[in-house]
Amino acid sequence: MAVECFSQRRLSLLLFSLVELASGYSPLKIDLPSDIDAVRVFSDIDIAHFDGTKSDKPIYMAVKGVVFDVTSGKEYYGLGSSYNALAGKDCTRAVAKMSLDPEDLISDTTGLSDSELEFLDNIFTSTYQAKYPVVGYMDYLIRNQQRSEL
Repeated sequence: MAVECFSQRRLSLLLFSLVELASGYSPLKIDLPSDIDAVRVFSDIDIAHFDGTKSDKPIYMAVKGVVFDVTSGKEYYGLGSSYNALAGKDCTRAVAKMSLDPEDLISDTTGLSDSELEFLDNIFTSTYQAKYPVVGYMDYLIRNQQRSEL
């Protein structure tokens, strides 16, 4: 009986381990501030006004629905700069894929590989969160959070 129980336990642990491996990378969850009414919420149209084309406005970009003020990186994100295509939009997919292709300049992460999602989370924390102030959140992130709380 003890041998049978031990075997079942080992089998359960093995199955659990396989499920963990098969589930792949688990993306970093964005924690929104507790007072959501106090944060600035951007739509795609709103953030587009901060694309680096106007010198009197800051430069914003969003990654994973978090809007960052990247004005201090104007040499990268400003008009005519190498990463200006990322400014003024949520470019989560482009960051994950290290792409500047117009079709990748969107927030949708559907179909990204585990390695792309992991790279996205690493860049999100080591570059964007570490270097640039958060100025708000994209409306889709707020809506998704509110739905998950229901």
